Amino acid sequence: MLENYIKTGRRKNAIARALIKTHNSEFNNGKIVINGQIAEKYLQYNPIYISKIYLPFEIVNYEISTSEVIVKVKGGGISGQADAIRLAIARILCAINANYKPLLKQYNLLTRDSRIKERRKYGLKKARKAPQYSKR
Repeated sequence: MLENYIKTGRRKNAIARALIKTHNSEFNNGKIVINGQIAEKYLQYNPIYISKIYLPFEIVNYEISTSEVIVKVKGGGISGQADAIRLAIARILCAINANYKPLLKQYNLLTRDSRIKERRKYGLKKARKAPQYSKR
């Protein structure tokens, strides 16, 4: 039984499209591939980012070795990309089994963090930083 699930996750300027192929095959090793690289290498072996993307699987006790995870991610930095991947994976797990939804919701993994950088306004140095005021 081969099934594919595709979902999108976003954070800041990062957009991640995750695909999980679930099937009962002996050839899967349960690795996550991001943009053609193993997840650990793509996330620069940073334990914080690596634990972020594996967190949804650990919460619902999903056996990752039974599936293959392929992620395409673009935009933003590595931190935003890791959060986008985590959201995409959590959404896929909800599509696989609806019973996972309350658990993932309890850990706020299904909530999209919509905070993005504010745009720069004319006459200012940054979004809100104004040039120094001189009275005389």
